[in-house]
Amino acid sequence: MVQGQVLWTPPDDGRERFEIGRYVEWLRSERGLDFPGYDELWRWSVTDLEGFWGSIWDFFEIRASSPYERVLGSRGMPGAEWFPGARLNYAEHAVGLDEDLGSVAILAYSQTREPRAVTFGELREQVARARAGLQRLGVRPGDRVVAYLPNIPETLVAFLAAASLGAIWATCPPEFGVRSVLDRLGQLEPKVLLAVAGYRWGDRLVDRRAQVAEVRGSLPTLETVVDVPYAGESLPGAPSWDELLCEEGPLEFDPLPFAHPLFVLFSSGTTGLPKAIVHGHGGILLEHFKNHALSWDLRPGDRLQWFTTTAWMMWNALVSALLQRASVVMIDGNPAYPDLAFQWRLAEETRPTMLGVSPAFAMACRKEGLEPGREFDLTSIRTVGAAGSPLPLEGFEWVYEQVDPSVLLNLGSGGTDVCTGIVQGNPLLPVYAGEMSGRCLGVAAAAFSPEGKPVVGELGELVITEPMPSMPVGLWGDADGSRYRSAYFDHFPGVWRHGDWVMFTERGSSTITGRSDATLNRGGVRLGTSEFYSVVEDFAEVLDSLVVHLGDPDELILFVVLRPGVELDDELRRRIAGGLRDALSPRHAPDTIVAVPSIPRTLTGKKLELPVKRILTGTSVADVVARDALVDPASIEAFAAYAGTRTRPPDKENGHV
Repeated sequence: MVQGQVLWTPPDDGRERFEIGRYVEWLRSERGLDFPGYDELWRWSVTDLEGFWGSIWDFFEIRASSPYERVLGSRGMPGAEWFPGARLNYAEHAVGLDEDLGSVAILAYSQTREPRAVTFGELREQVARARAGLQRLGVRPGDRVVAYLPNIPETLVAFLAAASLGAIWATCPPEFGVRSVLDRLGQLEPKVLLAVAGYRWGDRLVDRRAQVAEVRGSLPTLETVVDVPYAGESLPGAPSWDELLCEEGPLEFDPLPFAHPLFVLFSSGTTGLPKAIVHGHGGILLEHFKNHALSWDLRPGDRLQWFTTTAWMMWNALVSALLQRASVVMIDGNPAYPDLAFQWRLAEETRPTMLGVSPAFAMACRKEGLEPGREFDLTSIRTVGAAGSPLPLEGFEWVYEQVDPSVLLNLGSGGTDVCTGIVQGNPLLPVYAGEMSGRCLGVAAAAFSPEGKPVVGELGELVITEPMPSMPVGLWGDADGSRYRSAYFDHFPGVWRHGDWVMFTERGSSTITGRSDATLNRGGVRLGTSEFYSVVEDFAEVLDSLVVHLGDPDELILFVVLRPGVELDDELRRRIAGGLRDALSPRHAPDTIVAVPSIPRTLTGKKLELPVKRILTGTSVADVVARDALVDPASIEAFAAYAGTRTRPPDKENGHV
């Protein structure tokens, strides 16, 4: 298999079979617009912003108590004003329809309790009861309702109930430590906290009562803690979830301005306070309708299975499948318990039409020799989604070999900041090996040179040159907008800089090679870290890796996690360095290779390249990393210890090649 090889081609009857085809035909019949191909459709979507986003509003039949005055009041970035005058509510579109109430909305699986199914009718009733309970607690529009909860139905019910009232939602998973919770939720000055006293991770019971008590005592604005029963003992002195839902109430939805805050998402927070990114009702509503239907091809009656914790924007994307009247599979616990095949086994049981996986999970399955298409019945799956990090060429090959050659492998990249995809596939685009198929509709994505010029066929900064409705309403506590401008618009004034390193091809497909601030640049040859990892982690002896480039001295350091029983000897060092030299360039053969027990990752799976670089250049760990924001808090210790050895020149005993 070679880069750019076509692995899947849209069928001839795509305009009849897929949601995006139905939309294209609707544009032709209702708007008199005819687009011969996806490229023409995309170009229209980013040049006629009013026409495109107005069509999304009409096509998905957005319900508003007050109509909008115009689609786009102000076009500048930052500061674009979308649909002024409109009043609506996200939650109404998720559970407000009084139809198909007996169909399943949620299938919930965890290692803490037995599987549960919740119908749309049951979900509506629980949201109405939770709304009434929050009102009894004094929750009003603009109040913050936050959660220390796993990915379970109660979390979704509480979110929709809060949204129905115009309260602002934010959540942390219970595996977060106290510091990480307070760094995030403490910024919001919440009124109500929902929490569990414990949960199971695999076969291990984790008690969180002490952590909840500490969080409770550190949030002075908190008026009520609601105990959501899940595992272990109850939270002392806290009303229960059943008490919150004890009284019936009408299922109502407060009409809110388009930009009224819906939820707050947080950046990874590996150093300093995480950015508290505020997303609005209208922007998320339109974007997720567009994304889930036109890119993911979700339809009424479909089912989405995608493992996520409540810390990741994928949780918000997962539950938005309800907008399309599709059901969701909620998974809580260790995603690799009792073995790596768990998610595939679950897919055989739940019968999703779309299965989402992380590229790291797919590559781990490949490395372990799993053959899910032969071991499990996966015939319900039309689409395999992948996001969170780049997927190497070998990952594409593995999916099509082991799952099914007829599935649409939809690799995408976007992020917390826009809570959606920026580049990804859809059923009107071919799947190209090693590449994301195209730019998302309504997203004016491009690659910029350091001078701010668009480039094609070479690496550049991923930027967005026109506003999107799901760009943040703002950052919490950033009254004058200065932090927001600094985060996204200072580098290229008036243009959103996303922070990824990307290359677009002439046909519009793209490859993300890692964070632009972690790009390896030796002797003027720039290389994304994902290309580096693809080579290193293809060695059978290597389980994981992390690379950093120190500018002074000019040194490339590679850290590897080896299989049990494997020793990092000179022969293995030479083979790894030679593989990188041959596959990439002589300049990108590492100067130093060091074996470590594990690679530090955020709870959303991202490797900590920049924090490790800062540690190696003399910054203390405490100033760089919040340990409880890591999957394994102890994983950073080996890097701190290695930094202490760098007071003397490296040699072979220290891992020098």
